[in-house]
Amino acid sequence: MRILVFFDLPTETENDRRSYRRFRKELVKSGFIMLQESVYAKLSLNQTQTAQIIENVKKKKPEKGLVQILTVTEKQFSKMEIICGTSKSNVIDSDERLLIL
Repeated sequence: MRILVFFDLPTETENDRRSYRRFRKELVKSGFIMLQESVYAKLSLNQTQTAQIIENVKKKKPEKGLVQILTVTEKQFSKMEIICGTSKSNVIDSDERLLIL
């Protein structure tokens, strides 16, 4: 499963900008990768882990602004089409497992 977090946070005052940076930093620290500005995604292996990740995002939410979470299956996520531009990422974001013996 993929967890998508969409957020629109105010950046008018210094406190607003601080909250924005803190929230974004927490997302990255917990393993989310940026798909677009204010759109982050994370791979989750099962429903239990998904519920825990969502709870952690709720705990870190800022006081102001809009934060939305969408959970989609890996099949649904893989059907996403890039209509304009190119996907830029130097992060390997896959559910494939590597076993070295």
